Amino acid sequence: MIVDDSASLRQVVAIALRGAGYEAIEARDGQDALSKLNGQKVHLIVSDVNMPNMDGISFVKAVKALPAYRFTPIVMLTTESQADKKAQAQAAGAKAWVLKPFNPPQLLAVVQKLVMP
Repeated sequence: MIVDDSASLRQVVAIALRGAGYEAIEARDGQDALSKLNGQKVHLIVSDVNMPNMDGISFVKAVKALPAYRFTPIVMLTTESQADKKAQAQAAGAKAWVLKPFNPPQLLAVVQKLVMP
């Protein structure tokens, strides 16, 4: 699942993931993403930090509160480089932090480490 308020960024991430053989569900913000977490298996979530309606850290906390998704790894893909934001995301349950702009092989390397074959 890709959660970002930028449609173009969601598209770039989706192309990279689909090109590597993954399926991708797209959501425009945390609230939209939560509405799509309806029991279907999601192996990994890539989320922005700064989004309208529900920011990425609040979204991570909400996902971790859902029993079906408590162990789903979450990668934060963001322009935020502040240590305190990173610490907040990790405390909420995020497993990795990738800075924008990113290159697809870099993101895929992180995804492959977190998604069990």
